Amino acid sequence: MGMMQEFKSFAAQGNVIDLAVGVIIGAAFGKIVDSLVGDIVMPVVGKIFGGLDFANYYLPLNGQATSLTLVEAKKAGAVLAYGNFLTISLNFIILAFIIFQMVRLVNMMKKKDAAAAAAAPAEPPATPEDIALLREIRDALKK
Repeated sequence: MGMMQEFKSFAAQGNVIDLAVGVIIGAAFGKIVDSLVGDIVMPVVGKIFGGLDFANYYLPLNGQATSLTLVEAKKAGAVLAYGNFLTISLNFIILAFIIFQMVRLVNMMKKKDAAAAAAAPAEPPATPEDIALLREIRDALKK
């Protein structure tokens, strides 16, 4: 089989298409979570912790004042910029929790389907042809 034919066979498999759809939806969903964290959650957290933009939180490593913005502080010397890291970490935690809940829901539905399939009465197996023939002979001999 040629390489192009092999590639077509590979690309036409359902798993590859499902993966592509998942990546596209995941990217769009990631943007939604970014907006949720950046536009809704972090302003509230910033208000609680002093009203500053949370992404601008930093610790100066050279003893400078913390009243500067992060950009100004980076120009003035070394800083430990932890605010953006915390924002991204919170973003990850929210995204991971939502994905966990989705996987949990899918697993519950699979268990429910498996339980329903197990509870359904199984059809008796079809009688083998030789047994059916022997029964016919037996019934004919009884007459």
